[in-house]
Amino acid sequence: MRTILLTGASSGIGAHTAMLLAKQGHRVLAAARRINQIPHHPHITSLALDLTDGSSIERLVHSLQPTMNIDVLINCAGYGEFGSIEDTCSEHARQQMEVNVVGPMALTRAILPRMRRAGRGRVVNVSSLAGEFAAPLGGWYHASKFALEALSDSLRGEVAHHGIKVVIVQPGYVDTDWHDDAMRRLDVASSGGAYSDMATAMRRYFKSAAVGRQMASADHVARTIVKAATTARPKTRYRVGPGATLAVALHTVLPDRTFDALTRAQFRYPRVQA
Repeated sequence: MRTILLTGASSGIGAHTAMLLAKQGHRVLAAARRINQIPHHPHITSLALDLTDGSSIERLVHSLQPTMNIDVLINCAGYGEFGSIEDTCSEHARQQMEVNVVGPMALTRAILPRMRRAGRGRVVNVSSLAGEFAAPLGGWYHASKFALEALSDSLRGEVAHHGIKVVIVQPGYVDTDWHDDAMRRLDVASSGGAYSDMATAMRRYFKSAAVGRQMASADHVARTIVKAATTARPKTRYRVGPGATLAVALHTVLPDRTFDALTRAQFRYPRVQA
């Protein structure tokens, strides 16, 4: 049995992960802003956490018994701030970075001393394929995941000699409410301005059958996170979803303008002016 601290446990991938871990007999410290929505199970303890509030992170850490070892920290909380870079206000951009990057790293920093004291531990950061390449209208979301990937890579090298492993999980499209929320944010930012035609095309794309064929289930992603958290010798990265490995490979080998053209064709964005 491991003691596992998991953020984003009130919905989607996080909720599925909490239940899977609990059913395996692990002690799950499930953290979220909406604690009333965290799944109920004898092995799940609900904790209040707002990653944008440093005092909330401090309260959570102080609520843990001083001698309690955290075997695994899973940073699963996150959302997608969609809209053009020009349209997205600075407040929303900062919020995106706070929730997806700054908050998780603050929590990680607070938990690392316990892992170092124990001489072992694991940090699993739930990133995204959006941390490998960027597309129009998701700039701030991509930026947050690029940053999370870089910080994870740096951290992996820093803590390895303390017996601590750092693992990244990179889902592609996942069948949750995440996309609906992202499209609502897209509408707020870019539905009525210079990028409205692109916003319309993106909304249409995410309602298409093509996206449905690329979707992984939340349970599939959760099972991968559980594997990353509990297997004896984890990989440094786990990519999840149909075509995930191919998408990264195409971005790696294709020239930038060719990849840009494929992306515009995929979403049916307006043609680039000559």
